Amino acid sequence: MIKNVIFDIGNVLVNFRWKEYLVEKGFEPDIIKRIVKASVASPYWDEFDRGVLSEDETMNLFIGLDPGIEKELHEAYDSIVGMITRRDDAIPWVKSLKAAGYNVYYLSNFSEKAYNECRDTLDFMDYMDGGIMSFREHVIKPDKAIYTMLLERYNLVADECAFIDDTERNIVAANQLGIHGIIHNSYEETSEELKKLGVC
Repeated sequence: MIKNVIFDIGNVLVNFRWKEYLVEKGFEPDIIKRIVKASVASPYWDEFDRGVLSEDETMNLFIGLDPGIEKELHEAYDSIVGMITRRDDAIPWVKSLKAAGYNVYYLSNFSEKAYNECRDTLDFMDYMDGGIMSFREHVIKPDKAIYTMLLERYNLVADECAFIDDTERNIVAANQLGIHGIIHNSYEETSEELKKLGVC
């Protein structure tokens, strides 16, 4: 019996729209490819989410991968306001689950910079029972330690939890711990999957 619903944040409760964001910044397609390769698609992005690199350290590592776009990397990431945007269904979704008697948590790979600069998009957190952001704990999904940390911190039983995430490897890790994982593609599809687990 599911008693707890755990949400990833990016591309589940908010839009993590880095592609659109870089286009809106006015970069040409070839420059966007280079920016992405040096940043979002690099291993340093995960380490920034893990909270083990400072903003300056991360930027220097990005630049080290492609020194020819140092200026563009700064333009892209000195401020990331607009990279993460609010989803209108986030608060109603959380509220409806709470009203139905479920505990609701978040479990997200999230950098401190994103948290600070895009905090207004995270207003759904005020209605949740708690959760874990990677930058605070220095561990990221799909490391099983972050799932175990959530379970232990809130005294949750794995088999009583449904976990919603848009990334398959994160769902696989949750399933291996006995948590019921759902790959998120849309609100409608995920709602149907929750119903299959008995979550109304």
